[in-house]
Amino acid sequence: MAVETQTLSSCARAATAEEARYRIDRPIAPSRAGRVVALDPGAADVLRRTAQHGWANARFYVCEAGAGEGEDVVLRDVDGGPATLADELASASVVVMVATDDTGAACAHGLGKACWERGIQTAGLVLGDGTHAGTTASAAVAALRPHARVLLPSADEADVVDLLSALRV
Repeated sequence: MAVETQTLSSCARAATAEEARYRIDRPIAPSRAGRVVALDPGAADVLRRTAQHGWANARFYVCEAGAGEGEDVVLRDVDGGPATLADELASASVVVMVATDDTGAACAHGLGKACWERGIQTAGLVLGDGTHAGTTASAAVAALRPHARVLLPSADEADVVDLLSALRV
C-alpha cells in the first residue's frame, strides 16, 4: 500500500524513500579555520591531548606566560614551535581560548583585543569547578569574560572536543 505523502508532516515526508534521493551523503566539510589557545599550563596539557584528535582546520597554541597586549602576545604551537599572532589571525575565523586558572589574563586581553580589531569571533572555555567564588576556575571566568563573546564554564575536559566539533574546525 502506497503512503499518501500529502497527508504526512514535513518531518515524516523527509524520511520517505522519495525524499531520500535528495539527501547529501557526504560528511559536512569544515567551515571554520579555528585557532585554539591555551592560556595557562593546565589548559596547555588539555590542548596537547585534544590536538591528537583528527581536526581539519584547527591549530593549537599555548600563550606564553607574561605575554603582553596586542601584537606582543607570544604564541607557541603545542609542540613548542613559534607562531606569529598576526599570521595566525590573518587566516582565522574563530579563536577559542581555554583556561583552567586566571594566570593567562594578560593573554586573554591581548588575544581578545586583536580579535575584536579584526572582527574575529571569540569563545572562551574555562575548565574546572567555577561554581564557588574564590576558586581558580572562578577567577579564570572573570579574566575571560570581557574578551570572549561566548564563555562556557565546564568541569569536563571532553567539552573542548565537543565545542570544536560544534564549531566544525
